[in-house]
This record gives sequence, structure tokens and C-alpha cells, in this order.
Amino acid sequence: MDNIAGQKSSLTWAVHISVVVLVVLWLLPTVGLLVSSFRSADQIATTGWWKSLFPQEQNLVIRTERPDAQEFIDGVYVLEGNLFELGDAADGVVSVWGTSSREIDAYSAGETADLGDKGLLTIQANGDYRFENQSEFSGSRGQRVFMTAVSPPSFSLDNYRNVLFSNSSSSSMGKAFINTLTVSIPATIIPILIAAFAAYALAWMDFPGRALLVAFVVGLLVVPLQLALIPLLKLHLGVGIGKGYLGVWLAHTGFGLPLAIYLLRNYMVGLPKDIIENARVDGATEFQIFVKIILPLSFPALASFAIFQFLWTWNDLLVALVFLIDSSGDTTVMTRQIIELLGSKGGNWEILATAAFISITVPLIVFFAMQKYLVRGLLAGSVK
Repeated sequence: MDNIAGQKSSLTWAVHISVVVLVVLWLLPTVGLLVSSFRSADQIATTGWWKSLFPQEQNLVIRTERPDAQEFIDGVYVLEGNLFELGDAADGVVSVWGTSSREIDAYSAGETADLGDKGLLTIQANGDYRFENQSEFSGSRGQRVFMTAVSPPSFSLDNYRNVLFSNSSSSSMGKAFINTLTVSIPATIIPILIAAFAAYALAWMDFPGRALLVAFVVGLLVVPLQLALIPLLKLHLGVGIGKGYLGVWLAHTGFGLPLAIYLLRNYMVGLPKDIIENARVDGATEFQIFVKIILPLSFPALASFAIFQFLWTWNDLLVALVFLIDSSGDTTVMTRQIIELLGSKGGNWEILATAAFISITVPLIVFFAMQKYLVRGLLAGSVK
């Protein structure tokens, strides 16, 4: 009796728990990336994103103001200010500090350090400092201070301003964002247009060799992308389209057509045959049937492939590196720009997190806007 159709399974709770766990596992990296994009480099280096809502103890290295800012007050030369305002850290509470990396806890907040000829340095718990000396301060840089401070949670839009609006070619993502849209939109539309015509012909038009063409398309699904890159690049360079957007559009079109034709053909085969036959009896041409009947009914399959193709082209790096050959950086896409942000030593993690989240924003919008068509398109032809 447990297997009777329509009876609710006793393991439904296990399915629900599994779904929740999978959703959480998928969301955690995205949430972590979002939170990190609003944090400073010191915060990211000190604590994980899951501790961002709590006060954090950080080891900071900040310099006092330069000697040219000194004032002569009551017979001594004085440098005053607030260390938190001079550094990138938010306001906090200083617990211990020092002037050497070997003894960062040499003094407590409020104590005065005797630095000999350099003068007397006092640092308060709120970060205020007073650096005084009987003789004039010299040099081009301020005194380096190591301190341990407890800082409150802090978030800002500085990373986004730096990434999107910086004039530096090494950090600006605005141009790369436009370049990626320029690659992704045509590389999604072109294969859909071509594949729709091909899928209709393979599904509803009788001609010699149709079955062989269907088998050939299925075989192309397993051809490795890397296998065709170099021969295709030589062909593009030979005809003069290997160094611009046209070459990368055609490359993405060629690599995406087998999947597009396969999905659309499976969906179109499952459409009611009576509708098409009635249209032919009424005198409709094949093109009219395709445009007025097949395309509207095949929208779920078209949307399904559009999601796959857009996500693939948006996140692509390999094809862009091969077919967008531009030393000036005018056609650099976001995936390549993110790699350049890492630098040779893999730094700038706060900029990297921001750039990566900007990169995934558009795919997330596209996916959630069209996800209701995804399953319908993928299941095309599986049930008769």
C-alpha cells in the first residue's frame, strides 16, 4: 500500500531537508562575496565575512602625520591627530600599541612612549595621538605605529566606486562590463536564430539524410572546445576577423549551435502535429508556420537555451583570450579583468570580491527572470 500512486511518501521530509541544504550551500558563497565587497582590505585579511556584523580585533599599522604638519606649541614641536582618520580603518578602541613589529603590545592606551631623540608619543584609546619633541621633527614620513584595536562593524561603497569609476585601467571594471555585454548579447541571439531554423527543418521537414544530420548534431555535443580553438583561430586570422568582436561572436555561435539545435529540435518534435497539418491544409507556407506557430509555442525552449548560452558567454575566459587579441585593453572582458586585478602577487582581495560580485549580478538577474522556462525547456521531448 505504500507505493500506491497519489499517496504521500513518508520520506517527503528528507527531500525537503535536502533541498534546503542544497539551497544554503549554493547561497553561502554568493552571500559571502556580497558581504566582502563592502569591507576593507584590513577587515577581509583579519576576519571572515561571517564575523562582519560583530566588533573585530585588528592589528593595524598606521603612520602619524608627516613632519611638515608640525606646530610649535608652548616651546615644543607637536604633531597631533587621530590614527583612525589617517588610516583606512573605521573608528575603534585601541587596547595596546607599539612602534616596532616585534613589540606591538609594548604600551597600553593612554601611555607615553619615550622614543629618545624622536620625542614622546602618546596614544589614547580613541586613536588620538600627541607626538612632541624639543627639536624640530625631520624626515619625509610620519612615525609608524603598530596597534591592536577593536573596531565596530563597518561597510562602505568605496570598493564599488574604485572598481566602477576609477580612471585606472588596472582597476576599472566599467569598460570591461560594457565589453562583456557586447560579446554576450550577440553571441546569445545569433545561435538562437540559426538553431531555430535548423531545428524546425530537422523536426518537421522531410528530406534525404535528415536522420544523419540529427546524429551529426548529437555527435558535435561531445567535441571538446579546446580541440577546435587553434584551427578556428587560424581560419579567422586568414579571413581577417580574428582580432575583434566578430570573431568571438562566430566562435561562440559555432560552439553553441549543437546544444541549441538539440534542445529546440526535441521541443519542436513534441508539439501537436495536428496544428501544423491544419496550417498546411489552410495554405500556410513553411516559413509562416515557423514564424506564427512554431516560434511562439517554442518560447520555453528558446528561453532555456538563452539562459545557458548567456551564462556561458558571460563567464567565458578561454574563447575571449583566444579571439579577442587586443594589447590596448579596449576589448577586455570582465573575466580577464578580474584576473588582472589579482596582480602578480594575488593582492587586492577587497577589489577582487567587488569585481566578482559585479560580474555575477547580471547572470543572476537573467537566471531568476527566466528560470521558470528552464525546466520546461530541458524536459522537452522526454514525455509523450
